[in-house]
Amino acid sequence: MLQSPGEKSTHPRAKRLYDSSLYQFDAVEPSCWEASAGEHEVDSPALTHDCSCDVAIIGGGYTGLSTAYHLAKHHHVDVRVLEAGHLGWGASGRNGGFCSLGGSKLGLEKAISRFGVDAVRHYWKSQVEGVELVLNLIADEKIDAQVAGDAELDIAYSAKSFADLNAYAKTQRLLLGLDTSAISREEFRERYFDSPQQHGAIRIRPTVGLHPLRFLRGLAGAALSGGAMLHAHSEVVSWTKVGDRHLLSTAGGTVRAAKVVMAANGFMPEHLHTSFVGRPMPMISAIVVTRPLTEDELAAQRWQTFCPSITARNLLNYFRLLPDKRFLFGGRGHSSGSKAGTEKNYAGLTGRLRQLWPSWRGVPIEYQWQGLVCFTRRLTPSIGRLADDPSVFFGFGYHGNGVNTATWAGRELAKWIASSEGKSVPDSIPQMVVGMSDRFPLAAMRLWFLRARLAVMRAADQIDVLRSGS
Repeated sequence: MLQSPGEKSTHPRAKRLYDSSLYQFDAVEPSCWEASAGEHEVDSPALTHDCSCDVAIIGGGYTGLSTAYHLAKHHHVDVRVLEAGHLGWGASGRNGGFCSLGGSKLGLEKAISRFGVDAVRHYWKSQVEGVELVLNLIADEKIDAQVAGDAELDIAYSAKSFADLNAYAKTQRLLLGLDTSAISREEFRERYFDSPQQHGAIRIRPTVGLHPLRFLRGLAGAALSGGAMLHAHSEVVSWTKVGDRHLLSTAGGTVRAAKVVMAANGFMPEHLHTSFVGRPMPMISAIVVTRPLTEDELAAQRWQTFCPSITARNLLNYFRLLPDKRFLFGGRGHSSGSKAGTEKNYAGLTGRLRQLWPSWRGVPIEYQWQGLVCFTRRLTPSIGRLADDPSVFFGFGYHGNGVNTATWAGRELAKWIASSEGKSVPDSIPQMVVGMSDRFPLAAMRLWFLRARLAVMRAADQIDVLRSGS
C-alpha cells in the first residue's frame, strides 16, 4: 500500500516562508568561510540512480553528517545523506563559528519551573559534552578547523546589565555547575578590549571559535571514510512510504530506506511530511566581515582576544576577531529576506559595528552574507522520533547555537537508531529536548508573529538604551 507522509506538490519550494532568493540551492553564499575553506572538497556526487540503505538522512549539515559519521564509523550502519545544495550549504557552513554553550532560549527560571533543576542541569551538561565532542572530533580526525579563543564573553551594556549578568553567572556556577565568572569593566578593558558601551562581562567556558565550514568538511570526510555515502545537490522532492520502507526521491534517483532522519533545521522542507509542518521557526541571521585589521587599529580599541563574544541584549549582536585579524560581526537579519531589505540590514549591521568600535569607522567590509537559524515554539531543541512512525527521527531547533548542539544531537540520534532496544528515549538525551515541539499556531502566518515579536524586543532594547545612556 502506498502512503504519502507529506503533501504532493510539483513545486516543492512553494511553501517556503522567506523570499525565494534564500533557497537557491545551486548558488554559493559569498561568505569568508567559502573563500577560505581550502581546496579539498569531500567527494559527494549527486544521486543519479535508485538505491537502498538502512538509514537515509535529509540534510548535509552538522546534524546529518554527525549522525552519518557515528552510524557508519561506530555502529557500521548503511547510511546515505541527501543534501539539496553542497555539503554545508545551510547554516552549518554560514554561522559565526561559535562552538559555545546555549541551544535554548528558554530562561533558567522558566526552564527550572517547567522541567525541574535536575533536568535543566542535565541539559547544560549535554551542552558541555557537545563542545567537548566537537574538540575531540577535530583532534581525532585531524580537522584543520582554525580553533581560536578559550571562552565566550557576554558583554554588559550598563551597570544594571552587569549586575544581572553577575547574578546569572552565579546561578549557572552554583546551581548548574558551569564554569562561569564575572569580569569588571576595568579588568575587561585591560584584558580583552575597550568600547564606549562595555560595562564588564561574564566569561563562560568551555567555548571556542572555529572555521565552521572547515569543521563541517572535516566531519564529512570522516563520515565518508567511515563508510557513509554522501550526496550533495540531491534535493528531496517527494517522500512516500511503501509498506515499511521510505522512498525519498530526488531529480536523479530514489533512496529506499528503513529509517529516515530529518536533519534540515532552519531550511527544513516541511512540505515533505505533514508531521513537520509548522514546527520550526526559521529566522534570518546576517553577518558582515571586515578586511584584516592592522595592529594599530586593534590597539586603538585595546583588542587582545580571539574569544567569541555577544552583547547581552534582547536582540544580541555576536562578534569575534578571526585568526587572520578580520573582524566578524553578526545579528538578526531582515524579516523577509528580500534583496532591498537585506542590503538595508547589512548597512545597519555595519553601522552598529562602527558605533561600538569608533576607531574602526573607516575599515571597509569585505564579506556579507545571511542564513536561517531555527527556533521552536518551546524554545528548546527538538530531538526525537515521530510518535506515529518510530522509523522517522529528527533533530532541529538549535536557536543559533548549532555547532556543538547539532553535532551532539547527531551522535545521540545515531546511538538511539543503532541501539538494540531502540524503543525508548535514551537516558543520555535530556528531557528538555525530547520529542517534537508544538506547532506554531497558524503556521502560514509565522513570519507575522516573528515580526511582531522582533518589534517588541527592539522596543525593549531601545528603552534599556535610553535608561542606561549607552
